[in-house]
This record gives sequence, C-alpha cells and structure tokens, in this order.
Amino acid sequence: MSAGEEPVVSRSVPEIPDIEETDAIGRPARHTLTGEIRYHHGFKSDILSNERTLVVYLPPGYESRPEERYPVLYMQDGQNLFDRATAFGGVEWGLDETAQRLIIDGRIRPLIIVGVNNTGEHRIEEYTPARDGRLRMGGGADRYGRFLIEEVMPFIDRRYRTLRDPGLTGLGGSSLGGLVSFYLGLSRPDVFGRLMVMSPSAWWNRTMILEFIRSLKAKSTTRIWLDIGTREGKFTPHYVRSMRDHLVKAGWRLTDDLHFLEVKNGEHNEKAWGERAGRALEFLYGVRRPRAPLKT
Repeated sequence: MSAGEEPVVSRSVPEIPDIEETDAIGRPARHTLTGEIRYHHGFKSDILSNERTLVVYLPPGYESRPEERYPVLYMQDGQNLFDRATAFGGVEWGLDETAQRLIIDGRIRPLIIVGVNNTGEHRIEEYTPARDGRLRMGGGADRYGRFLIEEVMPFIDRRYRTLRDPGLTGLGGSSLGGLVSFYLGLSRPDVFGRLMVMSPSAWWNRTMILEFIRSLKAKSTTRIWLDIGTREGKFTPHYVRSMRDHLVKAGWRLTDDLHFLEVKNGEHNEKAWGERAGRALEFLYGVRRPRAPLKT
C-alpha cells in the first residue's frame, strides 16, 4: 500500500488513548494536543526508501466551513511540535496551542500546519545540503526536498483543502531542520514563499550556507523569519548574523520581508523555539488590521 493510501487517524483534545507511548521511566505518556490533529502513520517514500508519520494540525472552523481553503506550513521534526508524549525530552513547542490562540484572536489567518516527523537515523542525512567532510556524513537535502515536493505535498493537497499558491506555502524548522528549510526554501521559491528558520545550524560543512546565499542569482519574493539565541554556542550566533547580513546584501529588507531576532540568553531547545513561534507565525501569516480612522 502506498503512502497516499494510508488510513488517517484523527483525534482532538486532549488524549489519544490508542497510541502507546511511555515516558523516560516507562509510565504511560500524557498527550497534550489542542484542536483537530490528524495522523498519517507509515507514510512511505519511494524517493527516500523509508517511512515516517505526518501530523496535521487543522485550524478552527475547518470542518464547519467546507468551502474554505487554507495556506499550508510544512514543518520539520514534526514529533516535537504538538505533543509532549512524542517530543524530544518530553518538551514540545506547543505550536498547536499557539496557532489556535492566534487564529481565534484574529492575529493570523487560519492555516494548516503539517509536521513531517524525522526518522531518527536518517535525520542528519536528510536535513543537510552538503556532505560534511570532517564528519563524513550528510548531503541528502535535495533528495529530501524531492520527497516533500513530489510525495508529501501532493498527498496533503489530495486529503485537505489547501491553497497551493507558492506565496502562501511555508516551510520551517529549527537547528538542522532550520538549515534544510532555509536551503530548500531559497532553492525552490516557486514552491515555498514563506520560511520559518529558527536557530539554523549555519556551522554545517564550514558554513557552506553562506556561500549558498552568495550564489543566489536573483532575490526572490520569499518572506523569511530568521532567529538565534545568544547561548547557542560560541560561533553559531555570529554565523546566523552573517546569514542575515548576506540576505540584506542580496536584497531582503529587514522588518519588511526579512525579520531577524536575536534572543538574549536564548538557548537551543524546543522550549526556546516554542516561545518565539507565535511571533514567527505573526510575521509570516499575520492579519493586517485596518488603521483606525483619524479623529477630527
């Protein structure tokens, strides 16, 4: 059976009693889901010759407004986004709660968020644009990009009411997930128009991502959120600032189509990324409120 034919498992808040996870000491894990979350287990890839789970967050009103279609944000490391039972170290981003609150408050437009789980053993290979000679690993990002574009996205478009406009389609992640999102997003601006790039591993393969930015032939219309914490290593904050500077030289404009955030004492973990995910969503999918009329 192909990935596109796998049955969907749909659950709402707060528990998923038929999924058996345990915590670090073997107790039943407590799930922490908000809104309508759907699972596609065993999603098989012919391109990568492996399988994983896709976790889909649907916005409020999705079921009650069958005429509506929605932008889609594809996120790496999907198991860390919505549920502490599956998140690394038991700490999730809380992206479902954040998106739900912002949508209900009218601060961002309703959107679908697709968490693409990593496979664990293949994560470094899939999330890196080039092979690192010192580490002797990596370099499979282009194949992973084909997996997203040729297998995941068509499946999501068939199953859900999506808006397929590249200008509304986002890609995001953190750490190596941020690196691959940045690389694929700027490699394929015809597919992805909005990027959520958190704490990217800019150090990979002697900062090859800086040369990649310099090699861009033309500035795209891609809207980019880029951030880093000051406590994310001795050199990485400097490398990410250099990414910002190279983007500005290439034509991106700070506070317009590029937002750069450096978080004082910010660390490299799920808690830190979750705390600033709301600001990133507002930059990428925020609703512009009409100005109040001037008093006369």
